[in-house]
Amino acid sequence: MTLPDRVSIREVGPRDGLQNEDVVPTEAKVRLLDSLSGTGVKRIEAVSFVHPKAIPQMADASEVWAAAVKAVGVRYSALVPNSKGAERALAAGFTEIEVVVSASNTHNLRNVNRSTDESLDDIAGLIDLLHGAGATAEVIISTSFGCPYEGNVDPERVHAIVDRVLADGADRISFGDTTGMATPRRVVEVVDPVLQRHADTPVLLHFHNTRGTALANILMALQLGVTEFDAAIGGLGGCPYAPGATGNVATEEVVHMLEDMGIDTGIDLAALIESAKLAQEIVGRELPSGVLKAGPRI
Repeated sequence: MTLPDRVSIREVGPRDGLQNEDVVPTEAKVRLLDSLSGTGVKRIEAVSFVHPKAIPQMADASEVWAAAVKAVGVRYSALVPNSKGAERALAAGFTEIEVVVSASNTHNLRNVNRSTDESLDDIAGLIDLLHGAGATAEVIISTSFGCPYEGNVDPERVHAIVDRVLADGADRISFGDTTGMATPRRVVEVVDPVLQRHADTPVLLHFHNTRGTALANILMALQLGVTEFDAAIGGLGGCPYAPGATGNVATEEVVHMLEDMGIDTGIDLAALIESAKLAQEIVGRELPSGVLKAGPRI
């Protein structure tokens, strides 16, 4: 089994993690973001620019970003649902922007109140907008491995969306396991054809641990050659429009496993655990991370 020497982890706790909690004060969000910036993680999804009525937890995105320390060597990104959100992200100074579309039409309607095809049409214009402003466009395909409303999602539907957004100029692709329905088998079915067909396109995987398969899915993806993953501090996260969705795979659990396998992440595990303790304090509940509870194996 050939595995990569190094893996890049994008920390998504400040955005994907906190959007599913009760509203957290702005200063606490900034403290968490700054703490994570000091762990050695090189990529952080900082905020999202969405309508405050849709996701009130992200209503202070501009204030959080303005107050946060921008650590040297860390790439910060923002998520947007549409062109209006992209304009706000650009105005705030972001140059790495993610836009989301669901492979499941029902989930897309619940998430952004439009069909998948309507979102894809908007994304085509959004990509041009971002490129015109000197920013990159990453397209996140949610419910890539299954939908809480529709059940199984045909991998060919996911592949068609990939082909469409790459033809429209997307710089990067991310596959979202929105409700933790992925298994190693389904990782192969969805991801491997894309890696074969679009070998030069950066691919990132985003797993939730709803059914306990996230680390197994990461191991399978590593075997396929994927080297970029999302994770959330402490196992924060979920999806407001996906019933039963629990948190993302915990960043410290991923780092703990990879480093024991001899795969470098560049992240200080001890510092990461301290950030997880802070996250737990901020949200005021016990987080699901096993490494946070038990510590590293040695």
